[in-house]
Amino acid sequence: MKPFIPRTLLLIGFIAIIAVYWAGLHGAYLFDDYPNIIDNHEVQPKDASIPSLVSAALSSPSSELKRPLSSLSFAVNYLATGLDPFWMKATNLVLHLLNGWLVYLLAGVLISAVRRWRFDGSNLRPLEQDATPETEVQTRWMAACLALGWMLLPINVTVVLYVVQRMESMANLFVLAGLIGYTRTRSRMLELKDHGLRQVALCAGYILLPTALGLFAKETAIMLPLYAALVEWAVFRFKRPDGVGTDRRLLALYAFGLVLPGIIGLAVLVPGLLRPATWAVRDFTLKTRLLSEARIVVDYVAWTVVPTPHALSFYHDDFQISKGLLAPLSTFASIVALALGIGFTVWVRKRKPLVALGLALFLGCHLLTGTIIPLELIYEHRNYFASFGLLLALLPWLAAMEDSPVATRSFFLPKRTLFVMLMLHWTALTLMTSQAWSTPLNLAEELAARAPQSPRAQYELGRTYIVLSNYDAASPMVDQAYAPLERAAALPGSSILPEQALIFLNARMNRPIKNEWWDSLIAKLKARTPGVQDESSLGALTQCARQGHCDLSTQRMMESFLAALSHPNPSGRLLSMYADYAWNVLEDRALGIQMATQACAVAPREPAYWTSLARMQLATGDPASARKSIAQIEHLNVANSLTPIINELTRSLTASSHE
Repeated sequence: MKPFIPRTLLLIGFIAIIAVYWAGLHGAYLFDDYPNIIDNHEVQPKDASIPSLVSAALSSPSSELKRPLSSLSFAVNYLATGLDPFWMKATNLVLHLLNGWLVYLLAGVLISAVRRWRFDGSNLRPLEQDATPETEVQTRWMAACLALGWMLLPINVTVVLYVVQRMESMANLFVLAGLIGYTRTRSRMLELKDHGLRQVALCAGYILLPTALGLFAKETAIMLPLYAALVEWAVFRFKRPDGVGTDRRLLALYAFGLVLPGIIGLAVLVPGLLRPATWAVRDFTLKTRLLSEARIVVDYVAWTVVPTPHALSFYHDDFQISKGLLAPLSTFASIVALALGIGFTVWVRKRKPLVALGLALFLGCHLLTGTIIPLELIYEHRNYFASFGLLLALLPWLAAMEDSPVATRSFFLPKRTLFVMLMLHWTALTLMTSQAWSTPLNLAEELAARAPQSPRAQYELGRTYIVLSNYDAASPMVDQAYAPLERAAALPGSSILPEQALIFLNARMNRPIKNEWWDSLIAKLKARTPGVQDESSLGALTQCARQGHCDLSTQRMMESFLAALSHPNPSGRLLSMYADYAWNVLEDRALGIQMATQACAVAPREPAYWTSLARMQLATGDPASARKSIAQIEHLNVANSLTPIINELTRSLTASSHE
């Protein structure tokens, strides 16, 4: 096999992947794209000045860490091409291809390391003194196949076409780059028998620096030290450069770079996780989450390797939560399967280190999002790195080039046939899904068909009909919206989004608003602590009423807000929305200031709340209080990002003092 063939294959594959994703690039925004990009005016800067860019970088509502690199990338996209989703998605595709190239490099160095080094008893010894051209080409061929397969996986579609998940792909750029540097450095240490501290320092740098940078994109980058430790465990075994004995310097590196931070992190997290209030906004507890995630992680394996359209439905809020070991029965079976998988991973390490490493990376990836942190239960994009682990365990075996010299082609033909069939299946399903993402209506109808019991999928279909109708009474889309929205409202576990959409639609169309819609909305708010979607729904109704587009019953709106606030520890966002409604719609100044003050007390590091409070205080002739609120904004003014707001408020304060 010629050396250039694997690289040519990879280049042709990149072109094919662009073709597969091309239709989906022409689609629209979806779901969390709206709060993070469309409705987040901070990532839509007027210019490329430092304050504007800093403000954009610190504007993400998705995380307390703000994910500044990801938010900054949205701002740069906006400055270049506005809010056109095509270019946002095209940028995601470029990042996906870059990650694919890094997967190719990482797979190559891992396969080379496994082929180069073997254990002789407890010592690590070279298997081949020099890599032959034939084995080098085989390694590149296998790495190219793995990278192409990974880039074509249907489970990774959302990281490309769901704009906000650029956060995931950007974080993985740093994770993959760090693992490449670490693996190469460890291989060099063994090749040169280099006992110097320089190589150990490089290992530490390749772990810690990419982790720190990746965290500015998304918190999942924090798993890099664990992934590097798993590479050590499966491939290098923490051996000294001479292959004899344990390198204590590496043990110290992982003790201070992985174990100690892990212990500190758990000490900080666990007390909060044991409080019932932490889980009040979820429909699961810590126990039921852990039981459910056992089934979900097993499902992820099937969704990655042999996916079906109905499995990859994007919306998974119709998932049946595990209530106990036998409720449903698949819970116990999944726990057993995971236990056997972990046992197999340990057992196979000496025989097939690539298989062990791949399985360990898959399982390790889900330790962050699939255990104790109270995130939503299922998201396909959580497998972006985990799917690399599965393919690392599977594809070298299927391609008949795992860690052995040239394989007997006739013996391995069935494996290669299965490998080709899988690649064709992945390509076809990814292409089909990309076609569905090509227009908002195609996507909404496809996802609603894939998940008929998902409240979110049905709501999104109804919402899409409303958007496409443009509130034109003559549009057939208007009447089509009611059925999916009412179906969504009736499904178990649904938020108040469907009721809000129905009320909003009829208010905008000057049609009667059914009492049962209000009753259902208020009952849901009374029954459970409002989640993000519930708060967004109340915010949308408030904005519509404030702008004069919706004639909404003030009594019903008050009942809704009081129901939402009846639960302990209301969020600053909900309090701020109630302040907005009281001030602008009810024109109750005292109530507005009271709620705005509470919002600032609950979320003191949110400058938007202090800004609203200061404006209210200025409007009611209370300059002394306004001065204190402005001082709070000044404390939050990172890199002068809030200077325009501070200047505006200061001018108003000065003007009021002269009156």
